[in-house]
Amino acid sequence: MKAIEIKKDIYWVGAIDWSLRNFHGYQTGRGGTYNAYLILDDKITLIDTVKKGFESELLERISSVIPPERIDYILSSHVEADHSGSIPFMAQHCPNATIITSLPNGLKGLKAHYGDLNYQGVKAGESISIGKRTLHFVTTPMLHWPDSMVTYCPEEKILFSNDAFGQHFASSGRFDDETELSTVLWEAKKYYANILMPYGKQAQTAIKALAGLDIEMIATGHGISWRSHIPDILACYEKWSNYEVEDRAVIVFDSMWHSTEIMAGAIAEAFREKGMPAALYDLKANALSDIMTDVFTSRYLAVGSPTINNQMMPTVAAFLCYLKGLSPKNHRAFAFGSYGWGGQSIALVEDELKAAGCEICLEKIRIANLPTPEMLAGITEKVKAI
Repeated sequence: MKAIEIKKDIYWVGAIDWSLRNFHGYQTGRGGTYNAYLILDDKITLIDTVKKGFESELLERISSVIPPERIDYILSSHVEADHSGSIPFMAQHCPNATIITSLPNGLKGLKAHYGDLNYQGVKAGESISIGKRTLHFVTTPMLHWPDSMVTYCPEEKILFSNDAFGQHFASSGRFDDETELSTVLWEAKKYYANILMPYGKQAQTAIKALAGLDIEMIATGHGISWRSHIPDILACYEKWSNYEVEDRAVIVFDSMWHSTEIMAGAIAEAFREKGMPAALYDLKANALSDIMTDVFTSRYLAVGSPTINNQMMPTVAAFLCYLKGLSPKNHRAFAFGSYGWGGQSIALVEDELKAAGCEICLEKIRIANLPTPEMLAGITEKVKAI
C-alpha cells in the first residue's frame, strides 16, 4: 500500500474501508475512508490518523515515503475514534512527534481517550510554521464535536477540512474529478443530513470563517476530496446549513395488512397531482439514513402507521426518534394510518412530528380497516388542498 501524492510533497496516507456498512446507525452502502495526510517539510507533519484496526495500512503508506520515526507533528483535527484511533499506535512509531490538538476540548478529549502523550494545544486562529509552509488553525466547535477544527495551509491553498465536506464513500480515486460527481454530491448530502444536520448554525459560522480563504483544494476527513468542483460543494453547504427545502414530498410508512400502504400510495398520488414530486419509503425496506437524505431537503413529510398494541409500529417509532435527534427545520408534516379498533397510533405519530419541530399542515388521517375508493378520493382531496 503506497501513499498518493496530492500535491508536491503532500501525500494521502489514509485507509479505505470497503466493507463498512454501518457507522453508528448510519447505513454506509458504499463503504468509507479514513483520510490522513503527510506533509514533507522541515517539520514533517501527519494530519490525522485512522480508525483503530487500519493502523497498519496507515503505517505502510507513510513508510512508502519516509521512515515514520521522522515525523515531527501529528495533528489531531477531531477526537472521535475514526480520526484519532491510531494516535497511540503512531506515537509508538513516531517517538519524537508532538501531537497537536485544539484547546481546550481536543486536549481534554485526547487525554480522556489515550492518557498522557506528548500533546500541544492550539487556540483558534493560531498558526505554526513547519518550514516553507504554515498551518493555520480554525476551530469549528460542534461541527460536529466540541473539539473539531480545520487546518488551512496558505502556501498550498489547501483546506484540511476534517468532517466538513466529506462523505462515507470508498473509492480508488481520491478526488471529485476521478469519480461520478452526482454520486459524490449525493453521498455528501447523505453525510450532512445524517451527521451534521443539527449543527446548521455552526456550519454557517464555519463557512463565514473560511470565506476569505483562497482554497484550491479541500482535503476531507472522509471520502473524496475536492479540487475541480469546490464551488459546487460550497454552494451545497450554504443551502444545507440554511435548511433550504424544495417543493417535494416524502411519505414514510409501515403497514401490517397493506391498508396504511394503500393510504401512502394515495397521498403520494395526491402530491403528484399537485405537480409536486413525491417519494414513498416503506420502513421495512429502506434504511433510515437513506430516507433522511430525502427528507432533509423536502418541504412535506407524511408519516403513517397502523396501530399495534395501542402504539405505532416500532419501525415508525424508530424513524421518528431518528428524525427528532437530527433536529430538522422547515418541514410541514402530517400523520396518517389505519386501525382495527383503537387507532391510537396516528395521534402518537402526530405528537412525535410536533416534537421533532415539524409544522402540522393537515389534520391526521385515520381510516378503520380497509380504505374504500371513496375514502382514498377523500384523502386525495385533503392533500391537494394543503
